[in-house]
This record gives sequence, C-alpha cells and structure tokens, in this order.
Amino acid sequence: MRKQMEGDNQRRRTLARQARERGRQPSRDGTTLGASKQPTHLDRGKRAGPPPAGAHKPDSTRGGPVPPPAGRPANPRPGPRPGGTTPGATGTGYRELVGEVGRRAGVDFRTAKVGTEATVLVLARALDPADRDRLLRAVPMSLHDVTPVDGIERHRDLPGFLAEVARISGRTPEQARYQAEATLAALAEADGDLVASLRVPEGLLDLLTPPEAGGGVVGPEGRAAPLTADELRAALADLPYWSVRDRALSRSVALPPGNLDRVLDRLDRLRADTGRGPQITRQTGASAVLTVRSRRADAVTAQDVDLAHRVDDAIEEAGAGVAG
Repeated sequence: MRKQMEGDNQRRRTLARQARERGRQPSRDGTTLGASKQPTHLDRGKRAGPPPAGAHKPDSTRGGPVPPPAGRPANPRPGPRPGGTTPGATGTGYRELVGEVGRRAGVDFRTAKVGTEATVLVLARALDPADRDRLLRAVPMSLHDVTPVDGIERHRDLPGFLAEVARISGRTPEQARYQAEATLAALAEADGDLVASLRVPEGLLDLLTPPEAGGGVVGPEGRAAPLTADELRAALADLPYWSVRDRALSRSVALPPGNLDRVLDRLDRLRADTGRGPQITRQTGASAVLTVRSRRADAVTAQDVDLAHRVDDAIEEAGAGVAG
C-alpha cells in the first residue's frame, strides 16, 4: 500500500509539472496533492458567507478590505448634532440657553423656546448684514434653521420690534419685551463680548440695559424681581380695587351671578390670549376672589401689576361693573 501511495504521489507531481509547463494551474487540472479534497479554490478569496472574525479576518494580502490607517479609528466620531454649537458660537447649547431664558422670564421651556427663537430672528433682521451673520453663527442653529430671516419684517424701533416678536411668538407686546430682554441677558451672560460688539440700532438699546433692582424683569437670582415697598405703594395707587395679601395682589368681585359668570368667562379668555391670568376662587354664586402672584419670586412683581391692570380692563370690557 505504501509503495502504491508513493507511486501515486510521484505521478501527481509529474502531472503538476507538466501542467505548469503548459501555463495552467495544477489545481485546475486536479493534479495537486490535495486537489481531491478541495472543492473550491481558496486562493481566489471568494469563499461564500460572512468574512471570518478575529485574528483570521481578511486583509489586503488576502483579497479582503484594506484596514484603516494606523492611528485613525475604524468608525470616526460623529459630527455635531443639529442644534449644537458651531465654531465661534456662544459655547452654550440650545437647551441651556433656552432654559436660562425661561428662568429669567419666569416661563416654561416651551414658552421660552418660542420667545428666544422670535427674538433672535427679529434681532438678526434688524442688524446690518455683517453683524447679522456673526449673531447667527454664534447662537445655536436650532434657533434660526426653520424660519428664514429674510422672511421677517425689519424693525429698528422698539414698538415695531416688539410687535414683530409678539407676532411670531403669539404673545402680547408686553410679554415679548420680557422675553426679548431675558434672551439678550442670557446671550450676554454666555458671550458678553459678542453682544457688546453688535451694532444694535439705537431704538433697541433699551433692551440691552440691565433692569434696575426691584420692579425689573429679572432679579439677581434669574427670576422676576419683587417690587420694593415704595414701588408696591405706587403701583397700588393706580389699582384702587386691589390690595396685598400673602405676598400677592388680591381683588374681590361681587356681582349678580349672571354678570359674574360673564366676567369670569372673560378672564378665562385673557389667560388663553396672553398665557397669564389670575387665580380665581369662587366663594359664592355672586362673589369671587382674584389673586395675582409670581410663584417663582413668591412676591409681587412688575409683571403682576401689569396683569392686574389687564384684569381690570377685562372686567370693564365685560360691561358688568365692579364692586370692592
């Protein structure tokens, strides 16, 4: 048997040499020693199925993919997500900036988001092209990547500016001012050099002036500032139906039930229109107590005084009369 195997091997070597002399691969003629055991030709690098894993994965010498150059990861780190900061930006992310505006204006995140976007768009439109580009490059892209700036009306005076911010954000001009001042204060805190270098139109400079202590939009802790005692007395002089109770403005209304229902319905519409309204406590069918207070400040603020005047106007518009 051994002599027979050696004879077969010798015959195969002879046939292989002859095949090479004819320019053919011995394996194609079935003349290699292992040809009978190799139904496929692995030298082609086309084995079916997924590539082998581990130390035997294919490389460029075996017909497989070329590995990445040394020092560079196979899966590069993804780029920044939309809404993140860009080179030259304030360094404050979208959520951080909007959250800061919300804290300063005393509103929720959704309201602050709309107000911040509206302020940035209207301010960008009011600036000259060079300053506009610097502002838009500096703030998070999510503040201006939906509404084109060119579609915004240009206003370089304060009433027109606030009216446009109010139109976009769906708020009143008074609320638009609170949000615009809070937005610019938050931007200045994130990048004071940027805000100071913008050539803001003279008619809008009041928006950049920090509010005085007490009675301003925000206090030192980033929320609506309580009125000082003198400011509160002056405010009550113009609100004859209101008094201060438990750090809040309070007014009692006593009317025939039908008239009172009409008044309270009107106050519900006030909340829907402006986003703010008084707390209503119906004591009897003919009387109710209205309360206005800034919960974040736990005190009476300039915003509360503004709301109290709006409540008085709404009651007068309802044509129901008043009772102290």
